[in-house]
Amino acid sequence: MNGNENNAAQAGETIRMTMRDGAEIAVYHAKPNGERRGGVVLLQEIFGVTDHIREMADDFASEGYEVLSPALFDREHPGFEASYTGPDFERAVELARKLHPFDLSVADTQTCIDALAAEGPVFVIGYCYGGSLAWAAATKLDRVAAASAYYGSMVPQIAAEAAPRVPVIAHFGRFDHGIPMEGVEAVIAKDFPLAEIYVYEAGHGFNSDRRKDYHEPSADLARERTLALFRANGS
Repeated sequence: MNGNENNAAQAGETIRMTMRDGAEIAVYHAKPNGERRGGVVLLQEIFGVTDHIREMADDFASEGYEVLSPALFDREHPGFEASYTGPDFERAVELARKLHPFDLSVADTQTCIDALAAEGPVFVIGYCYGGSLAWAAATKLDRVAAASAYYGSMVPQIAAEAAPRVPVIAHFGRFDHGIPMEGVEAVIAKDFPLAEIYVYEAGHGFNSDRRKDYHEPSADLARERTLALFRANGS
């Protein structure tokens, strides 16, 4: 890892990291405040490593975690940061669903986990697209201590194929039109020993104060549960 660009608006910085396929992509890196509790790989929404995602990384750094947040679509669209509507939204969907292989994002997540693992436990958290990745990390990746998955649309599909290998919590909004409750209920019905599924009285993207579905009580509770999970599974 090597730093190359400071962002005055945020506590962290954008660095470059080489992934398993040899591609070099941007990664937002936030150093822990105070005593280091562990590492966190924080995974983006389909909209890229936006101000919101960097803010989330800084927030976890303020809790004592070293955070890496990879720009997963850098190969196809370097520097991609989108708004939530119009052509930006359409491009985000195209990148996530057509142009960028999900398995490549899984591999990039493992690279970031490995970069942090030598110094203590590593946790994974993701939002939207990243929420599916965070659940996948709990299911199939190595050196993961625990994971927190926010409104990942692929979670029911992944859960149908394999059980989590490490503690994981998943957060869903009851009024999320993109993730039918039948799928969420199917995950709950599996009663995985290592998983807790939470349903909030909110819509999709309830964690982001940039989005119309932002729901502060749900966001605060999900954050509290995530930090409790990480602390319970730390060293």
